[in-house]
Amino acid sequence: MGNPEASRGRREQRRGPVVRRHGQMQAGTTDQHLLDTRGTADWVHEDPFRVLRIQSEFVEGFGALAELPPAISVFGSARTKPGSPDYEAGVAIGRGLVEAGFAVITGGGPGAMEAANKGAMEAGGISVGLGIELPFEQGLNPYVNLGVDFRYFFVRKTMFVKYASGFVVLPGGLGTLDELFEALTLVQTKKVTRFPIVLFGTDYWQGLLQWLEHTLVAQGKVGPADLQLFHVTDDVEEAIGLVTKEAGT
Repeated sequence: MGNPEASRGRREQRRGPVVRRHGQMQAGTTDQHLLDTRGTADWVHEDPFRVLRIQSEFVEGFGALAELPPAISVFGSARTKPGSPDYEAGVAIGRGLVEAGFAVITGGGPGAMEAANKGAMEAGGISVGLGIELPFEQGLNPYVNLGVDFRYFFVRKTMFVKYASGFVVLPGGLGTLDELFEALTLVQTKKVTRFPIVLFGTDYWQGLLQWLEHTLVAQGKVGPADLQLFHVTDDVEEAIGLVTKEAGT
């Protein structure tokens, strides 16, 4: 047997749960290696690190929005001009939703989003903006009183649906259409229930409605009942009534 006294005199190195002895010992400490490392930064752009970023965005979004009262998401073009009929309709809708007891959620940008946030804030309500990192992003509009910025569209879209009881969709472009058809798909496939969708502006949406009916339904790509998944109106009070009544409050 070896000499116990000699064994106790041997050097050893402990790093967390790992014990290193003799030739397996390493110079320095774990903290030292962490703090002194000046290697390539390519790892921050690789998929494993992106997974952590995605996870952190979900955590931050859930944490910021979990205590919201019932809310309605309002969509519309960032290019809508202040003072235009669509902008004023957005202000009125934001205000009316707050007066009906709802928070208002938008993409946090300018145009129709700003209008709905403005109406909500001026009515003393919770005005939420869920921003997105874009090359031409202008930041959250000044009427947001609770804002979260996202890197990833799909995380942001989850927040729009998870924390809203319905959608009001003002005239808008590709982003607005993306959110609209995402919501329609979720309702059609019963991934969400009791989720009213109101399109505001019959003239603007008329061409889309005709295409849905005369092409998709006519060719059997969707059923006639799918056209009942949403409402279309030009009346602010009707839009608010439809989206809040069906939301169950």
